[in-house]
Amino acid sequence: MATGGGGAAAGGGTTAAGGATAEGAARRRDEVGLATGRVAWVAGASDGPLLLCVGGLHGNEPAGVLALEEVVSGLAARRDRMRGDFVAVAGNLGALAARRRFVAYDLNRAWTVDRVAEASSNGQGAGAGEDGEVRRLLAVLAEVAERRRGPVFVLDIHTTSGGGGAFTTTSDYLGNRRFAMEIPAPLVLGLDEAIEGTLIGYLDDFGYTTAVFECGQHEEEEAVRRAVSAVWLAIGAAGLLAEDDAPEARGGRKALRRAFRRLPRVLEVRYRHPAEEEDRYMSRPGFLNFQPVRAGEVLGDDRRGQVTAPESGRILMPLYQEQGEDAFFVVRAFSRFWLWLSWGLRRARLGRLAHWLPGVRRDPRRRGTVLVDRRVARWGALGAMRLLGYRPESDDGETMVATALERDPRSP
Repeated sequence: MATGGGGAAAGGGTTAAGGATAEGAARRRDEVGLATGRVAWVAGASDGPLLLCVGGLHGNEPAGVLALEEVVSGLAARRDRMRGDFVAVAGNLGALAARRRFVAYDLNRAWTVDRVAEASSNGQGAGAGEDGEVRRLLAVLAEVAERRRGPVFVLDIHTTSGGGGAFTTTSDYLGNRRFAMEIPAPLVLGLDEAIEGTLIGYLDDFGYTTAVFECGQHEEEEAVRRAVSAVWLAIGAAGLLAEDDAPEARGGRKALRRAFRRLPRVLEVRYRHPAEEEDRYMSRPGFLNFQPVRAGEVLGDDRRGQVTAPESGRILMPLYQEQGEDAFFVVRAFSRFWLWLSWGLRRARLGRLAHWLPGVRRDPRRRGTVLVDRRVARWGALGAMRLLGYRPESDDGETMVATALERDPRSP
């Protein structure tokens, strides 16, 4: 894997300490990059935001890494006009080499408190295969936290086993939403609530602004082109380069708008069908991302027999690979009106009044958390809580625990 120009030190200098040549310093940085999975660290000429881009968290999804290598070569030549830092990282090196989604466990389901602690406590060479990848990425994240010269933005690039289109997703912080929508592809809300242990979920707790871009099918050549466009758009959205200095972003925006103009701009997850290894689930042939499906339609098969859609909507990420924890999702279009309404409500900080809704009361032990009695609360109350900025944390069918997404609100 090429390093694409491992970046200069935080101040933008190119001469190594002790009088060594710039060429020697760059060579050593490249060697460190290969060892750590860093594709590049490109330091701008002045202080500013840091954009961290990750590709290949799943080893059968190399498009993100290929895109990052391409972008770095163009960005490094413009570092004198760049503010802040651009950091590109390859995710699961072992799985990328094996061309498998993962070796021992899914690296994009590993970012829970318990799993991170377990991987961190294991010594060099100990534990499951991905433990070393977690430790390596934690070292990169520590370096980001130490060297950052402004706010941190994160773009995590993926592909899907099914074809049919690309999309963005993010947790429903307003800043995240705004960042994701700079990429003109469908935005899918609610995936973060259906999937536990993702990298961006972990980084949300750092206060970073995060988004995921699913850029197409694993082997699709166009997936790399879409990923390149998304990275340039993220560079502009984060504020590393002015618009005139990143013409690639303008071209990418036009191409993505043209490609997805017939799809809904925003959708929400309505259903997730899990896929345990022992289920031996496989989707029926021919399903594409965002293809309409009807309630009761057969979508796949597992060891129990046929698997059908529980409700009508659009199928997302039908599983066409051996490894994977998600058989498919069902999503539906979501009006942008509700996005704007939620921004207004959160800007007015009306979430503080959520406990006035029927069946909703404050959790006396935890600030910013409410308990929802599902026997009393109806759809209206649950929907209003989402608009006010609350995310479900747990739900046993009788009581739902929801936590406020507390950040300074910004326009979507």
